[in-house]
Amino acid sequence: MSSKIAIFSHKGGVSKTTTAYHLAWMLTEFDKKVLLVDSDSQCNLSKIALGEEGFDQFYLSKPDCNLKSYLSPAFKAQPVSIKAAELIPVKNNSNLFIIPGSFEITEYDVSLGVSFTLSETLTSLKNLPGSFNALIEKTVEAHAIDYVIIDMNPSLSAINQALLVSSDYFIVPAAPDNFSAMAVKSLSKTLPKWEQWAKKARVAFSDAFYPLPKNTPKFIGTVVQRYNIRDGKPTQANQKLIDELNQLITTLFVPEIKKIGMTLNDEQYDFENYCLSLLPDFQGLNPIYQKLGIPVYALTDEQIGQTGTVLKKYQTMRDDFYSKFSNFTKKVIELTS
Repeated sequence: MSSKIAIFSHKGGVSKTTTAYHLAWMLTEFDKKVLLVDSDSQCNLSKIALGEEGFDQFYLSKPDCNLKSYLSPAFKAQPVSIKAAELIPVKNNSNLFIIPGSFEITEYDVSLGVSFTLSETLTSLKNLPGSFNALIEKTVEAHAIDYVIIDMNPSLSAINQALLVSSDYFIVPAAPDNFSAMAVKSLSKTLPKWEQWAKKARVAFSDAFYPLPKNTPKFIGTVVQRYNIRDGKPTQANQKLIDELNQLITTLFVPEIKKIGMTLNDEQYDFENYCLSLLPDFQGLNPIYQKLGIPVYALTDEQIGQTGTVLKKYQTMRDDFYSKFSNFTKKVIELTS
């Protein structure tokens, strides 16, 4: 059995892509075969996974090997069915693969949104909401994938709705700022509405060629990132914002999504404030990771490219991130087993 995990918040700048990439890579260190899905039209995940030089070359050599193209049989009502995606390897990791994103994927958002009316007038529309799941499931089955990690764009788009309600689990990344708190408040209203729609759609579209999966996606936790540290701890200002975020998650977000069945059993959350991990800012390691496509915790001393006290500082950071992401990933595996 594979697990599909959506990484979602409609606020930008909360490290969705970073979370997706680092979690997926660490899952391979636990002997998992992992598929990344880049559903963001900015394609940042694809750029990191394929490399700065390989990214342009890939799209020129394989223009039909991306998320939009794979979904075209459903969205263009073609007389062929969706097929499993070709496995595109992520550089430097033999157990990590990606369905690359498309700059044009947003073209499908309007017709997908129309299909959400649950209308019976156009039979072809009934196939659209479940087409994303069909592509992922066929790829999982064809290539024996253990985990699918979906990097989503920062919006409340129809594409995000279809992907989230088709997932098995979801993680909400956040940053210690007031807009992240506003996003949590918004999601506490939006996600129950999405699942209420999905419950109806699973029945209304049950005879579609690509039906929606019958399961309700489960929230497995938050990841709070990009905070500043002092003496090994979040700064006082950041800690205050982190505490406010945790309070919102605990007293507002979780109770609201629990009403619609989008949480695990209470005893499964054996960690504080539903927070899977607290991850400080990558600082100088961030541009190195972005350029090389190597997670910060897997960078070698040579790749860090520093000496003396600066190297020692980055070595300490790297080792700390390895510990944090390892513990984070262990929790994800336990919660999704």
